[in-house]
Amino acid sequence: MTPWEVFAVKYADRNARTRKDSFLFDDDHHLPHDMDYFLWVLRRDDEIILVDTGYDQEEGNRRSRPVRLDPHEALAPLGIVPEEVSTIIVTHLHYDHAGGLRHFPNATIHLQAAEMAYATGPCMCHGTLRAPFTADHICEAVQRLYSGRVVFHEGDGEVVEGVTVHRTGGHSKGLQVVRVLTGTGWMCLASDASHYYENFLEAKPFPIVVDLEEMLEGFKTIQRLASSQDLVIPGHDPLVRELFPTHGPEHILRLDRGPLKGLKS
Repeated sequence: MTPWEVFAVKYADRNARTRKDSFLFDDDHHLPHDMDYFLWVLRRDDEIILVDTGYDQEEGNRRSRPVRLDPHEALAPLGIVPEEVSTIIVTHLHYDHAGGLRHFPNATIHLQAAEMAYATGPCMCHGTLRAPFTADHICEAVQRLYSGRVVFHEGDGEVVEGVTVHRTGGHSKGLQVVRVLTGTGWMCLASDASHYYENFLEAKPFPIVVDLEEMLEGFKTIQRLASSQDLVIPGHDPLVRELFPTHGPEHILRLDRGPLKGLKS
């Protein structure tokens, strides 16, 4: 089986946060705790799969969370033309993961059925649960469905050879993670199943949680899916930029060759 190249593309950050924004049951809630925003690219010869789309400047302005680079522009150094992207794995429909779908008009999206049901169902009557979603993004996903460009998964599923998805839930009802075969073993792109290394390594839940039990079990799942802890990639941890080498511009990281140093170095 031919392995995949994997890249993390940083497009935004939020540095006016504290640990209370990242961890429940933490002793140092007052200390600063930064957050990076990534999307991911899987590449094998001429095949390209995008994992999530990020959010664009328009959404950033609406939420007072500006982007450093619009995600579709951030992908340009990898030679990716948004209109030519044919496959996107959407880990979940929160604004920072599905907020750029409109920039990839020809892509078919892979999504958990539970996530579509959740984002369009009665749970969205509650403002707290609705807050991480934006109606326009959900409408875009529904339009893809009606144009025949959504592939639903129920739990575990294969996208193509060497790329599988696995529902964990927890942070969102239909949150899924991506397992991808690389030259250094099976890598798990955890997305928001673990925002930070510390979430899964120390079993510390993230405060935005729909099902706490599923989140805690998800910490185990993402480690089981990867060949080693070093190949579990959290969704928002700035430490990723310290562990993995850049690939061209500093906002693009090469993941598939493994980290420059281990987590405990």
